[in-house]
Amino acid sequence: MKNIAPLLILLAAVLWGTTGTAQALAPDDAHPIAIGAARLAIGGSFLMLILLVSSSLSLKNWPIKATLLATLSMAVYQPLFFTGVMVTGVAVGTVVTIGSAPILSGLLEWIFLKTRPTRVWWYSTSLSIIGCILLFANSESVQVDPIGIMLALGAGLVFATYTLVSRSVVQVQPSLSATAVIFSLSGLMLSPFLFIFDMSWIIEINGLGASLHLGIVATALAYFLFAQGLRHVKSSTAVTLALAEPLTAALLGVFLLGEALSLTSWIGIVFIILGIVVLVSASRRKVSTVE
Repeated sequence: MKNIAPLLILLAAVLWGTTGTAQALAPDDAHPIAIGAARLAIGGSFLMLILLVSSSLSLKNWPIKATLLATLSMAVYQPLFFTGVMVTGVAVGTVVTIGSAPILSGLLEWIFLKTRPTRVWWYSTSLSIIGCILLFANSESVQVDPIGIMLALGAGLVFATYTLVSRSVVQVQPSLSATAVIFSLSGLMLSPFLFIFDMSWIIEINGLGASLHLGIVATALAYFLFAQGLRHVKSSTAVTLALAEPLTAALLGVFLLGEALSLTSWIGIVFIILGIVVLVSASRRKVSTVE
């Protein structure tokens, strides 16, 4: 399992990368924050149903503080990210959130776990972040809004926090149990949004399809795989590997939605791939050395 842990996180990031395409195929009147709330509600309910059917839920030895902090982080991430994107645009909001998360995760590990990031991590993270910037550099929707930037940075911070604290949960609880409990509680925290926004779009065929995909595939399955990988991968490494998400989103936009990428964006994709390959190779060499 240790040998494939980075690949599990990469697969999770690929599934997250389908989120934008699913939202694009949803009804036009579906508010992004409402989609985020529905995503957590469906994902958490699906995971909890599997847990209850398999009778594998145990209430023993739960790290309560870490679980509550992970729950709060995931619940806060959704409105912060979607609002940041609405205020400052998809390109800037995405780059600031996804680009800041690996750096913030490395700093959190350094501060709280006294673990300094390795040189390989810095090299791979730098390559991947440069790639993200190049990927979105020529977007027509580029606009810089200070409030939007702060919201996007906040989203990056809470995702880094979620990754750090949820890793401590999956160290003592099965990945399925940890993910089910955290996302069920997060869904409950965001449930008021389901009544604030118009949810009539969810009964349409494309609305229901998008919601089920986002909840079951891009949330339940993706975060379960992410949790499995976190059992054997440092949180800072995991967040850097998660930069495969914008890579996947960009490629799906080209091949499924007919979007066109500039030469700069394609160079950005190459940088992201290089960063990920460097980090995965280093992680697998480390595992082989230990074994």
